[in-house]
Amino acid sequence: MFTGIIQAEGSISKIEPNNGDWKVTINVGKLDMGDVQIGDSIAANGICLTAIEFTEHYYVADVSGETLKVTNAGDWQAGTPVNLEKALTLQDRLGGHLVSGHVDGVGYVKSISQDARSWRYEVEAPIEICKYIAAKGSICINGISLTVNEVKNCVFGVNIVPHTRQETTIKHLDEGSRVNLEVDLLARYLERMMTAPPSKENSTITPEFLAENGFK
Repeated sequence: MFTGIIQAEGSISKIEPNNGDWKVTINVGKLDMGDVQIGDSIAANGICLTAIEFTEHYYVADVSGETLKVTNAGDWQAGTPVNLEKALTLQDRLGGHLVSGHVDGVGYVKSISQDARSWRYEVEAPIEICKYIAAKGSICINGISLTVNEVKNCVFGVNIVPHTRQETTIKHLDEGSRVNLEVDLLARYLERMMTAPPSKENSTITPEFLAENGFK
């Protein structure tokens, strides 16, 4: 699990294709590797990757064919900047929101504009995950925990404050850039509660019950 609070900006150092998947070496920038062990999870652009080798300067991870297919990792090349976050511990503050590191889909940046000292990004999400994105809800873009400003059809807007822009790779995005999206876990579980086959006992969770308790 992660929080979506980026700890460092790294970059892709080397990609070694192997029978349909990749072994990737990632420079970690200022990320503290002092407490990392083999097998630990370190997210790169919101993709949970397992460290199979590491030093204080880099880590190596396998990237499966499935991950290449459903994320923007297939766009990586040597020098590509990536957002990095080590897995959450029980002692950490949950500054963003609960993030699994399992990308739900790849969207693309429709527009970028300045908004006072911040930057406004409009992103179009794949149609299959639009229903999980809600105004004032949480969304993860390339591993960054952000608040959704508004949603219209499959296009949603977010504001990027100067600190986030400076400390993450979002400053490198252009109109048309492909981005990894992970929706709020609660939306996924809520849908499952609503659509799962009925149990032997009648469930008290109904659309009316949810509406009465603030879920609309």
